[in-house]
Amino acid sequence: MEEIMIPEQDIVNAICLFLANKKGIAPEDVQVELMYDDDYGFSAEAYVQGRKQVLVESNMIEAVRFWLDTEMQRDPFGASLRLLLDDEQGIVVSYKE
Repeated sequence: MEEIMIPEQDIVNAICLFLANKKGIAPEDVQVELMYDDDYGFSAEAYVQGRKQVLVESNMIEAVRFWLDTEMQRDPFGASLRLLLDDEQGIVVSYKE
């Protein structure tokens, strides 16, 4: 099993594409900030059409699966995905095929 690290910017892009697809808007109209809290874990705040939307870890993984399918042409469900906090890279996704 090969492990690939998906960087923070690709996670942000994935969330933008995912929410834009759901809302029928352009990805450029979505702003995202990734967060990590020791008590609550991973989350993201997205601003879409002036409204704030909070995504929990499962929503973020769903967005990365959407990105893997639509942008990377990889099987999004044949892989293990895990959010990790890296000291140097920030928030990353571990992708194992």
